[in-house]
Amino acid sequence: MPYVNIKITREGGTTPAQKAELIKGTTDLLQRVLDKDPATTFVVINEVEMEDWGVGGLPVEEYRKQAAK
Repeated sequence: MPYVNIKITREGGTTPAQKAELIKGTTDLLQRVLDKDPATTFVVINEVEMEDWGVGGLPVEEYRKQAAK
Protein backbone atom coordinates (compact mmCIF):
# COMPACT_ATOMS: atom_id res chain seq x y z
CA MET A 1 0.00 0.00 0.00
CA PRO A 2 2.08 2.95 -1.25
CA TYR A 3 1.73 6.32 0.43
CA VAL A 4 3.18 9.32 -1.39
CA ASN A 5 3.31 12.78 0.18
CA ILE A 6 3.86 15.67 -2.24
CA LYS A 7 4.78 18.98 -0.62
CA ILE A 8 4.65 22.21 -2.58
CA THR A 9 4.88 25.84 -1.60
CA ARG A 10 1.57 27.68 -1.46
CA GLU A 11 2.05 30.24 -4.20
CA GLY A 12 0.50 30.96 -7.53
CA GLY A 13 -2.67 29.09 -6.68
CA THR A 14 -2.30 25.44 -7.59
CA THR A 15 -5.65 24.48 -9.10
CA PRO A 16 -7.75 21.42 -8.25
CA ALA A 17 -7.16 20.21 -11.82
CA GLN A 18 -3.38 20.41 -11.35
CA LYS A 19 -3.63 18.52 -8.08
CA ALA A 20 -5.79 15.85 -9.73
CA GLU A 21 -3.15 15.48 -12.46
CA LEU A 22 -0.41 15.06 -9.84
CA ILE A 23 -2.47 12.39 -8.05
CA LYS A 24 -3.23 10.50 -11.25
CA GLY A 25 0.32 10.77 -12.60
CA THR A 26 1.86 9.58 -9.34
CA THR A 27 -0.56 6.67 -9.10
CA ASP A 28 0.07 5.69 -12.74
CA LEU A 29 3.84 5.86 -12.22
CA LEU A 30 3.72 3.54 -9.21
CA GLN A 31 1.55 1.10 -11.11
CA ARG A 32 3.80 1.13 -14.19
CA VAL A 33 7.18 0.98 -12.44
CA LEU A 34 6.42 -1.01 -9.29
CA ASP A 35 3.21 -2.83 -10.28
CA LYS A 36 1.35 -1.24 -7.36
CA ASP A 37 -2.43 -1.45 -7.22
CA PRO A 38 -4.01 2.00 -7.83
CA ALA A 39 -6.87 1.07 -5.49
CA THR A 40 -4.47 0.94 -2.56
CA THR A 41 -2.18 3.83 -3.56
CA PHE A 42 -2.53 6.97 -1.45
CA VAL A 43 -1.31 10.37 -2.65
CA VAL A 44 -1.48 13.37 -0.33
CA ILE A 45 -0.63 16.91 -1.39
CA ASN A 46 0.37 19.44 1.27
CA GLU A 47 0.71 23.10 0.44
CA VAL A 48 3.22 24.84 2.70
CA GLU A 49 3.47 28.58 3.28
CA MET A 50 6.63 30.09 1.79
CA GLU A 51 7.90 31.22 5.20
CA ASP A 52 7.64 27.62 6.45
CA TRP A 53 9.95 26.18 3.78
CA GLY A 54 13.73 26.38 3.77
CA VAL A 55 16.52 25.35 1.40
CA GLY A 56 20.24 25.46 2.11
CA GLY A 57 19.72 27.09 5.50
CA LEU A 58 17.63 29.93 4.06
CA PRO A 59 13.92 30.61 3.72
CA VAL A 60 12.96 29.51 0.21
CA GLU A 61 12.20 33.07 -0.93
CA GLU A 62 15.72 34.24 0.05
CA TYR A 63 17.26 31.10 -1.47
CA ARG A 64 15.53 31.82 -4.78
CA LYS A 65 16.82 35.40 -4.78
CA GLN A 66 20.40 34.19 -4.29
CA ALA A 67 20.03 31.45 -6.90
CA ALA A 68 18.82 34.02 -9.45
CA LYS A 69 22.02 36.10 -9.11
